[in-house]
Amino acid sequence: MKKAIFIDRDGTIIVEPEDEQIDSLEKLEFVPGAISGLRSLMNLGFELVIASNQDGLGTPSFPEEDFWPVQNKMLKTLEGEGIVFDDILIDRTFPQDGAPTRKPGIGMFGKYLGGEYDLAASFVIGDRETDMQLARNLGARGLKLPEMSWAEIAETIRKSDRCATICRKSAETNIELMVDLDGNLDSEVDTGLKFFDHMLLQIVHHGGISLNLRAKGDLEVDEHHTMEDVGIVLGEALRTALGDKRGIDRYGFALPMDESRAIVLLDLGGRSELVWDVEFTREYVGDVPTEMFKHFFKSLSDALKCNLYIQAKGENNHHIAESIFKAFARSLKQAVHCNPFSYDLPSSKGIL
Repeated sequence: MKKAIFIDRDGTIIVEPEDEQIDSLEKLEFVPGAISGLRSLMNLGFELVIASNQDGLGTPSFPEEDFWPVQNKMLKTLEGEGIVFDDILIDRTFPQDGAPTRKPGIGMFGKYLGGEYDLAASFVIGDRETDMQLARNLGARGLKLPEMSWAEIAETIRKSDRCATICRKSAETNIELMVDLDGNLDSEVDTGLKFFDHMLLQIVHHGGISLNLRAKGDLEVDEHHTMEDVGIVLGEALRTALGDKRGIDRYGFALPMDESRAIVLLDLGGRSELVWDVEFTREYVGDVPTEMFKHFFKSLSDALKCNLYIQAKGENNHHIAESIFKAFARSLKQAVHCNPFSYDLPSSKGIL
């Protein structure tokens, strides 16, 4: 489904003068941060739509010929910065008219109401309470200036799309997984393997992500299918949530834990490889066979399309396993970190 960002004009993109009429080029002034904020919203999969009330446009006191040169100059300036709007909605009534097309009414948003747009994943940006009421009326999320700066608004929207939900059902497992790379949601993990759950929650706590995972597998056979398929689904979800990877840091981390130490090097470069240098001295830790940790990370690295180097040494097998998951979590946190105002791919090839 399509998504849109509905943006008020006066007071949001350009400064609203005291008489509330943008009727001359001398009055054209951009709100601080608006241009850079709008620029950072391009190419995110949202349609950008100006949605503005313009009182009495076309009346003798405010003829249209006074208005359009100002808006055209604004659009031309923004276009020069790479900012192009997909639609422009202007209501021309007075407040006392009570027209359904006037914000916060949704009368002029007809094309966006037919089910083709995911309004719950869309946004309204404005500077008035009527804009926030419009967001509620549309079922979208409202972001208000000056309670938030344009930089904060842009970061909020860019991070809103770093989520993914993957469902995978086979003859051996049934898995539902949701991941949010920026940790905005509560997390819960249930795979039927308690020690595996404990390890996956290390990725949540130390990776700064949200993870909701329900996995039902054929544990009456053994643990193999469950851990393998969780690795595949987690890798797919992380890769999907990364989108085009613009602005991410890409690379990896290491840490000690008590007598053990783990080194995890991670590259989200689009190539799959696992180097595993770990020796366990027990067959099981808790209810998980230690041989399955390698297989889990192999499945994850293949699905995530990452290079993953894991080395760990220690005396306590629980500590060895936990240090690996913690180091992976910290590596992942560093690699997926995103600068919302960076449009570059961290690759000399121009593709990841």
